[in-house]
Amino acid sequence: MKKIIGISLILLIVSVVILATVDFNRFGKENVYVQVGAPSYMEEEKLDSGEIMSTYWYELPAYKENGSAVKVEFSAQKELEQGAYLKLYIKKGNHVTSYDEVQLTQIPGKARESL
Repeated sequence: MKKIIGISLILLIVSVVILATVDFNRFGKENVYVQVGAPSYMEEEKLDSGEIMSTYWYELPAYKENGSAVKVEFSAQKELEQGAYLKLYIKKGNHVTSYDEVQLTQIPGKARESL
């Protein structure tokens, strides 16, 4: 009985650690790369507290590692720096789940050429 409780406790601890450290918005997703341009449009929403929340939407061509293009749409809570390079994490063709800013040198060759 003590063995079963011990194993269960270990499995619970491992599960908690995995859930706390794995970013499921990035895990197992395809990567594409974009160069940020001007936002396509901006939405503003007034909260109950009176604070205004801005969402900036971007519609841009993104490039896979092999250089092929895919059109993506994603949002940010602040206006992104124009000219910056992003690594986007996508699923189901072009649904963006997350992004990271990267340097041009971190972008694979054919995608870099296409940008």
